Amino acid sequence: MTTFTPSSEIARALKLALPIVALESTVVTHGLPHPENLHLARDMESAVQEEGAIPATIAILNGQVRVGLTQAEVEELSKAKAIKVSRRDFATAIVKKTHGGTTVAGTMLVAQQAGIQVFATGGIGGVHREAPFDISTDLQSLADTPMIVVCAGAKAILDLPATLEYLETMGVPVVGYQTEEFPAFYSRESGLKVSVKLDSPEEIAAFAKAHWSMGLKSAVLVTNPIPKLTAIPKKEMDPVIEKASEEAKQKGVHGQALTPFLLQRINELTDGRSLQANLSLLLNNARLAAQIARVLALQARTRTV
Repeated sequence: MTTFTPSSEIARALKLALPIVALESTVVTHGLPHPENLHLARDMESAVQEEGAIPATIAILNGQVRVGLTQAEVEELSKAKAIKVSRRDFATAIVKKTHGGTTVAGTMLVAQQAGIQVFATGGIGGVHREAPFDISTDLQSLADTPMIVVCAGAKAILDLPATLEYLETMGVPVVGYQTEEFPAFYSRESGLKVSVKLDSPEEIAAFAKAHWSMGLKSAVLVTNPIPKLTAIPKKEMDPVIEKASEEAKQKGVHGQALTPFLLQRINELTDGRSLQANLSLLLNNARLAAQIARVLALQARTRTV
């Protein structure tokens, strides 16, 4: 039974097998204040469109799971009081008839049901430094949802080696786009290796097809380094992240409140540089995801001719 409602544009794109890129909505509901969140949402959709694909922002409006939003709906969401929706939270949002911003895990669930193969986000969740037992649902979603997920690595506030170990254990290939090093969100370098380096959208599409042809159900995680002009070197970010993490421990911040606290504090400590880096990498990932979606759509049309 279908649990989501596609916009007319997305319904048409799905019917015609046009290139579509799923976009999450927590960046709108929980990432930035209004009106900056609205500007980002529109910029993300424009970045996808400029590369020849159709953006499908996924969210919950009044308890209804939506795939693709109108401009008016995006604006409404940007001003609304919304809950953060991961896998466990859909029933809450539906029953309570609330607005909801979908996380990486939440977006992947809906996108996969809708038949969308490519998803662009900023950074995935992972294993927290402060509490190794605190593991994001994003990792489980990557383990069991066959989709191409484009990101700038995991959020730098996390335990990156442990996050990569978890992905390896769960059989999730970590692709470095034109790099052999796992990006660290704000930074292009982490000192950690990806499982394979691929240099073009065509290679990524071929890799995903080969991966799934073996009957594997995991996602293909494509890590796309932040553009050089907006990147912050790891040696600059490490002490900032350590300071923010220590403050979180002292204040007893944990659970779903931890990531927003750390990101806000890091932005303050970097005088806004981290926010600009975040916006830059989001748009960069949207563009690459659209290029990959275009290749997949072309291949699908070629097979049916």
